[in-house]
Amino acid sequence: MAMSRKALVTGATGYIGGRLAPRLVEAGYDVRVFVRTPEKLDDVPWEDEVEIAQGDLTDATAVRRAVEGVDVVYYLAHAMAGRGDFEKAEADAAEKLADAAAAAGVSRIVYLGGLHPDGALSPHLESRKRVGEILLASGVPTVALQAGVVIGSGSASFEMIRHLTDVLPYMPAPKWVRNKIQPIAVRDVLHYLIASADLDPSISRSFDIGGPDVLRYGQMMNGYAVEAGLKQRPIAPLPVLTPWLASQWVNLVTPIPRSLAVPIIASLQYDCVVRENDIQGLVPPPEGGLTPYRRAVRLALGKMRDGEVETSWQDSSVFGAPSDPLPSDPNWSGHTVYIDDREIDTAASPAQLWRVIEGIGGENGWYSFPLAWAARGWMDRLAGGVGLQRGRRSATTLGTGDAVDWWRVEKIDRGRFLRLRAEFKAPGRGWLEMWVEERPTGSHYRQRAVFFPTGLSGRLYWYSILPFHGIIFSGMLNRIAATAEMEPTAVSDPTPAAMPTSTSAAPTNSAAPTTAAAPTTQGDQR
Repeated sequence: MAMSRKALVTGATGYIGGRLAPRLVEAGYDVRVFVRTPEKLDDVPWEDEVEIAQGDLTDATAVRRAVEGVDVVYYLAHAMAGRGDFEKAEADAAEKLADAAAAAGVSRIVYLGGLHPDGALSPHLESRKRVGEILLASGVPTVALQAGVVIGSGSASFEMIRHLTDVLPYMPAPKWVRNKIQPIAVRDVLHYLIASADLDPSISRSFDIGGPDVLRYGQMMNGYAVEAGLKQRPIAPLPVLTPWLASQWVNLVTPIPRSLAVPIIASLQYDCVVRENDIQGLVPPPEGGLTPYRRAVRLALGKMRDGEVETSWQDSSVFGAPSDPLPSDPNWSGHTVYIDDREIDTAASPAQLWRVIEGIGGENGWYSFPLAWAARGWMDRLAGGVGLQRGRRSATTLGTGDAVDWWRVEKIDRGRFLRLRAEFKAPGRGWLEMWVEERPTGSHYRQRAVFFPTGLSGRLYWYSILPFHGIIFSGMLNRIAATAEMEPTAVSDPTPAAMPTSTSAAPTNSAAPTTAAAPTTQGDQR
């Protein structure tokens, strides 16, 4: 492979794309990533090793700019949690990419779709199949890889298996637990993706890819149980559990939101096994051979245990969740905005305080009224939201775009400032902000919750939970400060600079009380 080859990766903020991009760099490619939100790449270790092109696959002009000068295009964009006419949207995006790639003289397209049988398919599998057909008809040599259940730390399929098995000692399950599935380790998917770029230009077709094991879904769950040190789970297939009912069950028992559980479960209605192994005659297997299922589970559990989950299903956007960033304070003029703003001084150093802030959520919790947080989380799950079970990818560090339970990191200035955007179901948009400021005798902690209500329901929602704010947010403030004071002091701890003062990272009211302040309600600012 020539060192000067240029590869474009779409879906680089997703589960597969986020792992493929750095490996292409390692393989000697000049990599360009095409993303809607470049800020999501602010904290990935390979950000400075790739060229970032901003745009959307629905924008033909942006797509043409992205493919300019590119040799290989990786098409990894999927609308797993799509709503409405997502099939048409996916087909239109694929057609724009196909037209642009052909016009730009791209030498190869590599696409990752879904393993499927012949005949009628679920809407999501049918859409993936259609996208592959569009790319294959582009005139550009295309390899459409078709994979089934992908097993790796952070994959949605693995997380569903893990949580179902961990939580339930006995599994009443749909009849599809008897269907045959050929799972594949994420490392093997990446192997095929990279190798496909070097296939002869005369090769333009789809290929089935899978691991060495063909299992029933129930066997996969019990294979996980063995590797996790659990007892094997009795499983009773029930014909009354329809795909819709099963998705509600998965939504409640696992962190996978209903919008994502529906397409996953729909794809499990069929036997999804490799029908041809032609790729084996063209691409040598990875070193050591394809990864058996239980070894893939063992590797995934090891990555989770060591806090080395590279990408996760959590990184993907949640359908219906707010995605707009928090407007700067001057832009609030003329809007109804509700605020809970509290501050406290602590003897903890800025570094001690920051470690607690950056580790918030997940197993560490939210430092106040656990029952109230849990109840609100279950309410969100019942409404089809992500709830509090989503957790976080790393127990100690956060990056822009990371999920933290029902929040997502919108902005982080490590050691100083963290802003989380709410992704729970609510009649409005919410944010939670935390600041650290150095003081002569320790540090100053500031915490602000901001809510932009939608209509009357949003206002009623805010006032209905207002009585709990004094308990939840005050307790959170004081517990975080107290926990920070018990944190060990590391000699190498950096001393953060003063708290940022820009309007995008600091409240408009600069007065800083030294004890917990009463919440403020700010409405219809003019």
